[in-house]
Amino acid sequence: MASIPRYTHIISKTLDPVFAILIGTSAATIRIRREEKERGGSGDLTEIAGVFGERVKRWAWGSGGGETDVSEKSGEKSGV
Repeated sequence: MASIPRYTHIISKTLDPVFAILIGTSAATIRIRREEKERGGSGDLTEIAGVFGERVKRWAWGSGGGETDVSEKSGEKSGV
């Protein structure tokens, strides 16, 4: 009986991490754009880049006082 080949990588050993970062960044950008448009923002690239940068800083270095939503900074209360 022939053994079934076992694939351990989607693309290759070196390109899988790049692919994962690309997919994650794309998903985050799409989500931020949708949230900003729902809040009445323009959804332009500079606004998205600013929000994305804030979220990366908060994720990487922590916010110090627990998680805060971007809407709380503008005075709105989140329903969470």
